[in-house]
Order: sequence, then structure tokens, then C-alpha cells
Amino acid sequence: MTAKTEWPSSLDDNELDELDRYLRAHTGEGDLLLDGVHGLLSALAVGPLLVLPDEWLPEVLHEPFADESEGNRVLALLAKLNDSISAELDVEAYEPILGEVELETGPMLSAAGWCEGFSRGIDLRAALWENRLAEDPQLMELLGPVMALAVDEGILSADTEFEKLSDDEYDECLSQVPAVLGAVNQYWQAKPATEAEVETMVLQQRPDKDDDDAPPRQRSGHWVH
Repeated sequence: MTAKTEWPSSLDDNELDELDRYLRAHTGEGDLLLDGVHGLLSALAVGPLLVLPDEWLPEVLHEPFADESEGNRVLALLAKLNDSISAELDVEAYEPILGEVELETGPMLSAAGWCEGFSRGIDLRAALWENRLAEDPQLMELLGPVMALAVDEGILSADTEFEKLSDDEYDECLSQVPAVLGAVNQYWQAKPATEAEVETMVLQQRPDKDDDDAPPRQRSGHWVH
């Protein structure tokens, strides 16, 4: 296992704290915090098609910067965080950034924010993911531990009722997240999106003539079995 200090291009603790503070000070209810941003970027890193910053930054930043230096700093930190994910996956040093929830027994790590971000990352290429998940059970199987966490946290709805994960099951799913991402990354490299799938996605993303009449986009959980 590579020591954390040797991870390629990873943010150090001070940089993570700095980005965390910025996001907490500039987000509203339902916006992604650091764990969610890491989940979002993780989904994009292992997904079927490149997603450029112009497309994912609006999911992360919601108001103008106070000044140019602040903007440059935050964008540099986000770029470094984004670059670190693929680099860490390459050397099997990836770990999800998790949030903490306060329980009566004390603080506990929570994957809720990371899963929310991951699902929003999938949303940015929803047509490709959903088409492939419907057609290829292998991809669904690979994503199993992440899906279980997302359903457990209420991020995704499922077709059937699931019992809440036990603490041990939750921890086991969490421990599998790095392997899941590595496997999904390899899956899309081995079975890239076809021209037909990309054409379908482009057609679905084409804006309607009158966007005001379009229904609000909702995350679908229908592909979780």
C-alpha cells in the first residue's frame, strides 16, 4: 500500500480543510460539501465518457467568488482533487472522503454525502449509465456495494424494500468502495460506450423548445434492483 504522503497529486490535510471550509461557507441546503464533491468527481473519473469542468463545476460552485485570487485558489484545489482520483486509483491508494454524523454514541463516518455526489456524477451521463445498467448485469453487480450504501442512506430508491444495513455490513460496503471504483473504471475501458449509446445520450440531452414546460429532472432509482 502506498503511504498517503506519497500519493500522487493528492491534497494534503490543510488543503482539504481549506476546500472544506470554502464549500461550507458557500453552499445552501442540498448542495454538495467536500464528501459529495469527491463522490461526484469519483463517478466522473470511472465513468463512460469524459466530463469537462464546464459541465461539473455548476454542480459544485453556486455563487461568484469574492475576488480573483479566491477563485483561482478554489479552482486550483478542485482541479487537484479531481486529478488525484484517477492517480490514486492507478496505484490502488484511493479512499472515499466521508462525512461525519453525530450519534448518541459519538461521531460516526457516513457515506451519505459521498453517495449523493456519486449519484449526481452518474446523472451527468445518465443515459449511458442507465442504458448499460439495464442491458449488462455485470455493471450492476460491480456497483453492488455502492448501490447498497446509496439505498441504505436514502439517496436512491429501490424497487423492493431493503432492511437497513447492520453496522458491520455498512463498514464492509464502505471498505469495498475503492475496489468497486477500480472495477467500474476497468469495465468502461473494456466495454466503452458505443456510437449508438452516445447518439441516444445526445438526443436525450438536447434542450426542449420551451424549457419552462420541461418537468424538473429527478434522479431515478428504477435501475436499482
